[in-house]
Amino acid sequence: MDKSIIKILSLIEDNGFEAYVVGGYVRDFLLSKDTKDIDICTNARVKDLMNILKDYNPVSNNYGAVKLTYNDFKFDITTYREDIEYNGDRRNLKIKYVDNLVEDIKRRDFTCNTLCMNKEGNIIDILNGKEDIDNKIIRCVGDVDKKLTEDPLRILRAIRFATVLDFKIDKGLYDSIVLKKDLVNNLSTQRMKEELTKILVSKKVIKGLDYLKRLKLTTNMGIDYDKVKRVSDICGMYSQIEFTREYPFTSEEKDNIDKIKELVKKGKIDKYSVFNYGLYICSVAGDIIGYKKKDIVKMEKELPIKSKKDIRITGEEICQMLGCEPSKEIGLVYNELLNQIVEGNLENDNSLIKEYIYNNRKKWSKSGKRSNKKSV
Repeated sequence: MDKSIIKILSLIEDNGFEAYVVGGYVRDFLLSKDTKDIDICTNARVKDLMNILKDYNPVSNNYGAVKLTYNDFKFDITTYREDIEYNGDRRNLKIKYVDNLVEDIKRRDFTCNTLCMNKEGNIIDILNGKEDIDNKIIRCVGDVDKKLTEDPLRILRAIRFATVLDFKIDKGLYDSIVLKKDLVNNLSTQRMKEELTKILVSKKVIKGLDYLKRLKLTTNMGIDYDKVKRVSDICGMYSQIEFTREYPFTSEEKDNIDKIKELVKKGKIDKYSVFNYGLYICSVAGDIIGYKKKDIVKMEKELPIKSKKDIRITGEEICQMLGCEPSKEIGLVYNELLNQIVEGNLENDNSLIKEYIYNNRKKWSKSGKRSNKKSV
């Protein structure tokens, strides 16, 4: 255990209270995984914690927790509690503070998240969580039907943990999810997105997506997908999924997802694609299609121009050559010049560009009346 964690535990204990690291850190410790997110449970109340930890800039919230950051570790410290009333949304859960560690552990979701560790590094395993970790099983704490009814998010969390940890879901939990899956309809798309994102960034994403399909949760979540290729970019993963519900994507995420989809549908990455969509979009789409990143980077480096502004002729010069006023025709000329230059068919040289325009002037003529003077 890192000395920073021991320091926080010791501060609480030195003031006469119990304190244990609980949940994810202990689980990941047994799985030889590193984490900077530390959950601590204690019989100290929030007001006590705010005073004890005042030198570490603690922040309290409405959920009765104290948060602080110390030496790159993010601590979430909560008082022992018992859940006494759910309304289908854990954020509006009514709780009662208790002084018993066992009662606090019983309220948790899965046995793999119930282990505690004291400042000496000794593990307290009240509900045989270590055995389930050793056997790689996600098992619900207590009455599984009741737990899922109380908080339907646990359905998605079970799949997320099975995915991220590469565990299997206990049969009793699996069967209950089948029966209770429609409760997922009551979750907000924000909460669905949070869990789905964690599944999609996992190395075992295909396992998670398979669970969602087999448990028939995709309809409840408003998502659909067929063959999904794992890529490292989250927008790349979301671009391979169709949504029938409105998920809370940012405008930037929506734009990236749409562009990646568009390029993947074309099924080809070339120089013009790199010019038009940029290196990031092409790299992600290329990863899905099957292009090597180095080949796309090479295309980007070989681009003779980076934008339309780099074309070495002005709109005024084009108007003079075509004998016309500024109009949408100028845009058509620029688009063709851009295409020819990017593809390597035309050098980005003012004289050569003027010659190309002169030789092709008839295609941009509306009336057929153009200047006969060759200006190069």
